[in-house]
Amino acid sequence: MHANLYALGAIALWASLASLGVALTHVPPFLLTGIALLIGSVPAWPFVLRDPAQWRIPVRTLALGVYGLFAYHFLLFIALRHAPPVETNLVCYLWPLLIVLLSPWLLPGVVLRAPHLLAALLGFAGAAIAITGGAIAGGQALSGTLAWGYLPALAAAFIWASYSLLTRRVAAFPTTAIGLFALVSGLLSLLCHALLEPAAALQPRDWALLALLGLGPLGGAFFMWDRALKLGDARHIGILSYITPLASTALLLLVSGRPLNASIALATLMIISAAVIGMRAR
Repeated sequence: MHANLYALGAIALWASLASLGVALTHVPPFLLTGIALLIGSVPAWPFVLRDPAQWRIPVRTLALGVYGLFAYHFLLFIALRHAPPVETNLVCYLWPLLIVLLSPWLLPGVVLRAPHLLAALLGFAGAAIAITGGAIAGGQALSGTLAWGYLPALAAAFIWASYSLLTRRVAAFPTTAIGLFALVSGLLSLLCHALLEPAAALQPRDWALLALLGLGPLGGAFFMWDRALKLGDARHIGILSYITPLASTALLLLVSGRPLNASIALATLMIISAAVIGMRAR
């Protein structure tokens, strides 16, 4: 139960990512990610100042953390630059499905049963309806065209799914180490900004939104997600994660003043059904 609550907490924070991102579209993406990740590392600082040993982790574990936090966002932003954003978002949200499907391969003793597979596919279908239906309701049309940017989007989905599972395969590390992952990933993002992006001047409102982004979807959510994975069943958590695109799309519609539509209602029913099927599977 505690694992599910931590997962739902992370999902609730990630639901605000798109809305905050829309408000910060004028900020270069690597600069945005770098500052937000550095801010996201701050909650771990008091614990590390009291006990520096909490950040003394094997290089292999740190590399895995940077692989998850930095590589995922790097590929996500590359994808968003070279493919339509709605379809890119949909491809990136393959990661909950991949968590379920990869669990038997990456976690010893985990077996994938038919109900898990059914729930994963039903959840992904609901997520697809939430994203595409929300886009159509917002006046956006799906391009229906192929773009090479879908490849980094698919790679990003694989990275987040495999990172989430592989944290169970490395030597046990305290959740406060997520702050170190975020700190190093943020510094790498700022290096990418310095090398690849033009300089940008930030206004006070931008800093306030970046603080919300860092303490929420690019900070606090990572700590909650780590606790959920340490305490719970990765298959169940992967299925619950389909709430993320649903909540994200619904929040975008509300923030933009557009009404909720039938596609969101259908997606809600499908995702809740997927969660119930997945949770009852043994």
